[in-house]
Amino acid sequence: MGSEWIVTDFADAIDFQEGPGILAKDFQDHGVPLIRLSGLDRGASLLAGCNYLDPKLVEKKWAHFRLQKGDILLSTSASLGRIAVVDDEGVGAIAYTGIIRMRPRDDRLIAPFIRYLLEGPNFQQQVEAFGVGSVIRHFGPMHLRQMTVSIPPLNEQRAIAHILGTLDDKIELNRRQNETLEAMARALFKAWFVDFEPVRAKMEGRWQRGQSLPGLPAHLYDLFPDRLVESELGEIPEGWRVFSFGDVAQQGKGAVNPTDEPEERFTHYSIPAYDSGRIPVIELGGSIKSNKTPVPDGAVLVSKLNPHIPRVWLVGQAGDRAVCSTEFIVWAPKPPANSAFLYCLASSSEFVESMCQLVTGTSNSHQRVKPDQLREIRVFAANENVIAAFSNMVEALMNQVLQNSQQSRTIAQLRDTLLPKLISGDLRVQDAELFSGGGEM
Repeated sequence: MGSEWIVTDFADAIDFQEGPGILAKDFQDHGVPLIRLSGLDRGASLLAGCNYLDPKLVEKKWAHFRLQKGDILLSTSASLGRIAVVDDEGVGAIAYTGIIRMRPRDDRLIAPFIRYLLEGPNFQQQVEAFGVGSVIRHFGPMHLRQMTVSIPPLNEQRAIAHILGTLDDKIELNRRQNETLEAMARALFKAWFVDFEPVRAKMEGRWQRGQSLPGLPAHLYDLFPDRLVESELGEIPEGWRVFSFGDVAQQGKGAVNPTDEPEERFTHYSIPAYDSGRIPVIELGGSIKSNKTPVPDGAVLVSKLNPHIPRVWLVGQAGDRAVCSTEFIVWAPKPPANSAFLYCLASSSEFVESMCQLVTGTSNSHQRVKPDQLREIRVFAANENVIAAFSNMVEALMNQVLQNSQQSRTIAQLRDTLLPKLISGDLRVQDAELFSGGGEM
């Protein structure tokens, strides 16, 4: 740490305010957003899971809690140190109790730097020291008033925020691109296998031989019949059959005990990592304390836990050291399906709804679906030629998703290496720029 850095009380440098406690009776379907913890998940919209408040009531009782662009939000419970930055959609919203709003108290500090201070080792260690509670650990404003922060000069703050922010921006760009690509693939799946749009287009004369439509290249015309017939799923295209999930997916089994190879590094696909942005965790075998399921290349992982929260993970080149939590069920595609098709099917709303109808357990936190039941789910109709054609069409989209995810994983590792060194002053900005290629990705 340079001599020009200052160490000061947290409350002396950062203005903070915990959100108000608001009763459920004041919630409504529209109005001023009330930000909840789910909005602080990595990669989530700030308004994810929010409630809404009457604007007049907000002006009367909570106007001083309104958020400004660039404010930093920090969770105080459930997941210590979960952080988000207020963007355009969050301006004017209210943060709920359990979320602390932060902004610079004066011109010694710039707002973008606060985020990285909060993620740095000094602050995180203080949070852990103050965190209390045997089940859900938490801390609050009273603890922040007992903490300290180390602050570099403004030019160094800006440089650190630029380096780390550039990496974060690239991860966010990849996330948004992946959302778009996956939405395109899922929309095509729904059009072909749920709504039977190609068949209806032929029936209604909207698609002619030799003509290409969005998602319907001319050469696919003869793959689709021109009428619908009754089936167990209702009307389906003539000549198609109803498929079960087990017709296109083979369950992967086996068990791996990573502690048998404590020094080996494993790619660990886990439920918490999924909720934090679907970036697998790289862990030494000695740190993984329970048996895991091996994950082959091209697998699709489907969580059997709480299917009302869909968790489906497409795996690319997993490598021979890839494992996953036993809360996931590992599936490999059966021809004519490929991994892209299987992912679109397993993440479709129709499949998720069918899973929810099969749960066992008395509460949301313990609801599960059995693999044998998943195999029997019958939610789509097709013939093998159409499945193969769709698989080929969406493969390029999903390969790009996998490439983006791999790039984000590499960038996240670089960011997580640089951040603690920059925030502690152990690595100076000039050296970090060389290490990260000048901060450009």
